[in-house]
Amino acid sequence: MLEFLPFGLFFSVCILLMVGYPVALTMSGVSLLFAAIGGMGGAFDPAYITLIPNRIFGILVNQNLFAVPLFVFMGSMLEKSKIAESLLKNMELLFRGLPGGLGLAVILVGMLLAASTGIVGATVVTLGVLALPTMLSSGYRPALACGTLCATGTLGQIIPPSICLVLLGEVISNAYQQSQLDAGIFAPSFVSIGDLFAGALIPGLLLVMGYGLYVSAVAILRPHDAPSSRELSIELDKRELLIGILKGLLPPVFLVLAVLGSILKGIATPTEAASIGAIGAIFLAFVKRSLSFTVLQEVSLETMRTTSMIYLILVGATIFSSVFRGFGGEELIEMSLSAIPGGALTATFAVMLFIFVLGFILDFIEITFMVVPLVGPVLLGMGIDPIWLGVMIAINLQTSFLTPPFGFSLFYLRSVVPDSVTTSEIYRGVVPFIMIQLFLLLLLALEPRLATWLPSYVGN
Repeated sequence: MLEFLPFGLFFSVCILLMVGYPVALTMSGVSLLFAAIGGMGGAFDPAYITLIPNRIFGILVNQNLFAVPLFVFMGSMLEKSKIAESLLKNMELLFRGLPGGLGLAVILVGMLLAASTGIVGATVVTLGVLALPTMLSSGYRPALACGTLCATGTLGQIIPPSICLVLLGEVISNAYQQSQLDAGIFAPSFVSIGDLFAGALIPGLLLVMGYGLYVSAVAILRPHDAPSSRELSIELDKRELLIGILKGLLPPVFLVLAVLGSILKGIATPTEAASIGAIGAIFLAFVKRSLSFTVLQEVSLETMRTTSMIYLILVGATIFSSVFRGFGGEELIEMSLSAIPGGALTATFAVMLFIFVLGFILDFIEITFMVVPLVGPVLLGMGIDPIWLGVMIAINLQTSFLTPPFGFSLFYLRSVVPDSVTTSEIYRGVVPFIMIQLFLLLLLALEPRLATWLPSYVGN
């Protein structure tokens, strides 16, 4: 029975998280309880407990993770200073008159918001509050409007520079080094967060293009589902369009591109680029006269809450992974995946399916720090490319967050939609977007260079 303690630990944590207990406290508390039980039974090596303080200290001084509060601050400032609202209004002007123009504007604004925040719940709720009333009043079919908002809100999983990719990049990098050390390579190669940003860029843009093509096709084939807006005169449109582009559209777009470009070009580290983004967001709010003490206080509190949550989960995940390894859990996972017929391909498929199901009950951050460190070294040891694996995991979880009936994105949007919109309409609306994402996953599986070409090009 004692040899099954690592699996008992894992599933006990999952069950308690499903019940609703706090993530960080559950992972740390249950892990220490199992460590005590295993220690009394002689199935746990207590030396792993002594490693925990050093590992926690390593997290707290990790400069890559300093980018997290800065990116959160940047996204929160863009939202609470009404810059995101202005961005949506002016993007709508830019696409006014085109088939599905409002939907296209929502997708592009959602892409920029997702890149800024990377928090699925925050992006979905923000888009739901800002854009859903406008889409419904413009005559958009509720299912199409809700599906567009849900799918766009999850783009923070894959569009750089989001904190989701920062966290996943850190974990993938550690897993890659661990896999090389396990293979006897004591001068391991490194995968940076910037590499994962570069790897996610092309798949992310393909996903945005897929969303846009679908909305445009619906607007052309079924114009009553996505009517165009033409109530302004041509002269007024041109005048407002020019002002909107200069004042409301270009500055935030330039800010996001400057942050991402500085990382990809190697001019700045993710943390340095995030600081540029945070300062730039403050400057934009000041120029637009929307910066106040109240806004700064709200943004600071939101940043503190989100960052504290992430770091607490990191500490809990560190304790969990240390105890899991103390039980010999890594060896069990390696044996289980190696025993699957078909080698690395089927093992990767099995892990992806497992992560997809976990995405129904656990948040991205929890899966990133609880599951990926356990399965990552094993898959990478089989020869899987680390950047490709990271991108596949991000898109896989993004799909999971959209899939009825348990997708997180669906519940976030349900909390802000009017009662006139039914849950079944939300479910129907996301189905085409899920198919687009599954197609992208298949495309990446068949052509990994979509994720690996740009990092190799930038690296050279």
